[in-house]
Amino acid sequence: MVEEDPEVPTKRIERRLSAVFSTDLQGYSRLMGENEEATIRTLTTYREVFANQIRKHHGRVVDSPGDNLLAEFASAIDAVRCAVSVQDELSENNAKLSEHRKMRFRIGINIGDVIVEAERIYGDGVNIAARVEALAEGGGIAISGTVFDQVEGKLDFAFQDLGEQSVKNIAKLVRVYRVVSDPKLIAETKQTNRAQSQPEPAQQVLDKPSIAVLPFANLSGDPEQEYFSDGMTEDLITDLSKISGLFIISRNSVFTYKGRAVKPEIVSNELGVRYVVEGSVRKAGNRVRITAQLIDASTNYHLWAERYDGQLDDIFELQDKVIKQIVAALAVKLTVGEQARVGVAPTVNLEAYDAFVRAREEYSRRDRTANLHARSLLERAIELDPNYAEAYAYLGRTYLVETVNQWTDDPQNIEHVFRYGEKAVELDPSQPTAHETLALALVGKKQFELAIASARKAISFDPNFADGYVTLAEILSFAGQAQESVSLVEQAMLLNPRYTPSYLWSLGHAKFLLGDYDEAIALMRRVLTRNPNHLIAHLILASALVEAGRLEAAKFSAEEVLRISPNYQLDITLERMPYKDSAVVERHVRNLRQTGVL
Repeated sequence: MVEEDPEVPTKRIERRLSAVFSTDLQGYSRLMGENEEATIRTLTTYREVFANQIRKHHGRVVDSPGDNLLAEFASAIDAVRCAVSVQDELSENNAKLSEHRKMRFRIGINIGDVIVEAERIYGDGVNIAARVEALAEGGGIAISGTVFDQVEGKLDFAFQDLGEQSVKNIAKLVRVYRVVSDPKLIAETKQTNRAQSQPEPAQQVLDKPSIAVLPFANLSGDPEQEYFSDGMTEDLITDLSKISGLFIISRNSVFTYKGRAVKPEIVSNELGVRYVVEGSVRKAGNRVRITAQLIDASTNYHLWAERYDGQLDDIFELQDKVIKQIVAALAVKLTVGEQARVGVAPTVNLEAYDAFVRAREEYSRRDRTANLHARSLLERAIELDPNYAEAYAYLGRTYLVETVNQWTDDPQNIEHVFRYGEKAVELDPSQPTAHETLALALVGKKQFELAIASARKAISFDPNFADGYVTLAEILSFAGQAQESVSLVEQAMLLNPRYTPSYLWSLGHAKFLLGDYDEAIALMRRVLTRNPNHLIAHLILASALVEAGRLEAAKFSAEEVLRISPNYQLDITLERMPYKDSAVVERHVRNLRQTGVL
């Protein structure tokens, strides 16, 4: 072993906190392909704009390869002011160019710790700035939450909250804001922000008890057991959802409260429910303790509170006790079918259940690596219990997600979805997710009547199945029955007030098919505000814009498709969008080809 010479100092890595400014040119490949020399001339002129404004606002250019530019500022305020000044000046320059030759840059700004090496900077502070930039519109500016915290109330601009975003190679979600500098839009944006900051009131008066089951707290002292307490919550929601006499808020909405101390009356007001279930799980060795309480949020009165202790092998029996207490406290009558279904253990193998709960959590991430991990866990659950119906249903869903996101071009994937969905229904004909999985496979095979029947069965076995209503809506839209789809998505939104962008997509898709292009455009823009990388939303938006006679705007939406997926193939997507009426596919092809991009 060679010892370090104490006389030779170890080189220390220099770090500092900086406002990192990252930009690139939207549609750069198209512009270069059409006229390389003209693009380079204009790009050189625009680079001078960036350089001058960065110097003026006390920043420095770090690097500028190709159409990208990286700069560093000591102040977030200076960085944002610089970005707005750049976009204003470039907008004036663009006014002199034809629409197809305009250059629109995306700018992203982040405050973070950077590693300094000579004149270069590295680290997550830089990486996040680049990811935030990718979420900006062409000609627009996006900033991270760390920047927003520094500039809020100190600038004359408005900031539209785009929510927390999952970005590539960054473990934590990143909150992103869009900078609004147009004076005509600033007041409107601020007014919208104020309205959105107020809790939404209950959306309707229900004729049956309405309940939100909040995420159970993990009291095991081990963060690795978080999946178990989350699984407990999800299982309770799933079982309660099967009771037609209850109105149960879906998992997606209640899990937005995870890790937060929130008063029942606030949950009641925001989700439109009267009752709130709270609880905790403590798992130690082979022992488990569950505490739960049911609260009437209108009076803050505790209808009941209990503690349940048992062996880990008794977990399903303990869950059943909680459900029966809720049903008894609210005097809800179960139908004969519900009495047979509610509280039935999904498996007798605890190890299989553990693998399934972990898989369900991985599947919900909608990430390629997580999806494959979920698949291996589900295969393990089935190996341990070959009769585990819900595990087969979710296994089929992993292949569906893979196909929809074009993570594979395996033509057998839809057959995998069908086979596993069919197996799940065979093992448990009353399992809602099994019928939903089978329905999605059937529509992929263009067996529309069977797909609609399976989707309706899923809802009949789970009247509170928000995602099931959306699935039925999508199948009806593809089958040429979009009118009913609108009311189904609206029902799903009541059950899942914190709905995902996919709900807006389904509603916008139905509106497109019904010929309401303005509403379809507005809904797809809402999808993209929350998820700028929603590829299919960009496609439908582009097609709707062409129908509305807004060809130039459609071109930029089509360019966003290539930004998200540079090797994107339109024919593959349209082949996988299972419209019953081939004229709809032909219309999409005609519209999207008109953009000259796809």
